Amino acid sequence: MFQLNLETQKLGEDLENEIFDLVIVGAGPAGLTAAIYAARDGWKTLLLEKETPGGLAATTHSIENYPGFPEGIEGSELMDNFSAQAKKFGAEIVEFEKVEKLTRNAGGSFEIHTEENRTIQGRAVLVAAGSEPKRLGIPGEKEFYNQGVSYCATCDGPLYKGRDVVVIGCGNSGLQEAQILLQYARSVTFVEFLDHSIAEQVLQDRVQSDAKSTCLLSHTARRIQGNGKVSALQVEDRETGQVRSIAADAVFIYIGYSPSTEFLGDDVELDEQGYIITDQEMRTSVPGLFAAGDVRADNLAQVSSAVGEGARAAVAVREYLQERVRTAG
Repeated sequence: MFQLNLETQKLGEDLENEIFDLVIVGAGPAGLTAAIYAARDGWKTLLLEKETPGGLAATTHSIENYPGFPEGIEGSELMDNFSAQAKKFGAEIVEFEKVEKLTRNAGGSFEIHTEENRTIQGRAVLVAAGSEPKRLGIPGEKEFYNQGVSYCATCDGPLYKGRDVVVIGCGNSGLQEAQILLQYARSVTFVEFLDHSIAEQVLQDRVQSDAKSTCLLSHTARRIQGNGKVSALQVEDRETGQVRSIAADAVFIYIGYSPSTEFLGDDVELDEQGYIITDQEMRTSVPGLFAAGDVRADNLAQVSSAVGEGARAAVAVREYLQERVRTAG
């Protein structure tokens, strides 16, 4: 279990006594980039992160397509650098502070209500809360969570050295994370609902060339089986209807993501999947409220694009705050 450090505790105690120019919900690539820009501009900037800084990017074993790192870089290392840079310019980051509700008052500022029963005030808010792994909703998934069911190979892959594991989902996330599993596991069986993989070809080639891997296309996961911990995954062949069980010590699930927008009010325009709709300047349907990164509609779900959106949002926030200062003056 994660523990708050003393610096985080002390900072948290003072949150309600201050008014921030910009409050950023989420400290992933988009949020941290926006914080770097805003804090460097001199705006009083606060980031609220429900876990630890870095978001999903920090759990990625190796990021190979972020410019400037020809040999790739560990996701956690890259995000540590982002955090250090934001702090260098004066941004404050509070970990394990989950936002439960966001309201806009008559004066145009915002109140951010957190799970810790704090109410934080901000003149502008950027939602960069990212997304969370989708659940399959099949029998055994909830029961065996942390007992063989996982959504993070980087976190849990080393636990299954020399053992048999299954990866559900053959998109970019599944195949990318599977590379760390292939370093440890005795075998990795991939289960994909579609009759093909939609992952980048370079990832497909790497996985298919590894003797440890087996891929079952056009298969549906039906049930995770076990007794106290995972022992098998029951699958159905979508073409023949045949049902069988695959022996496995762990099941890693990568079937997509859901946006973290449950704390937003009804005034914020969302698309059918719950992602925030913005214009090209990252402005939402609510004045003073911006969105960037994986939580935004039509996002690319890449670190590089999240960084670009974070920068664009920070510039739009600057213009918004400057206009507020002019109007007030």
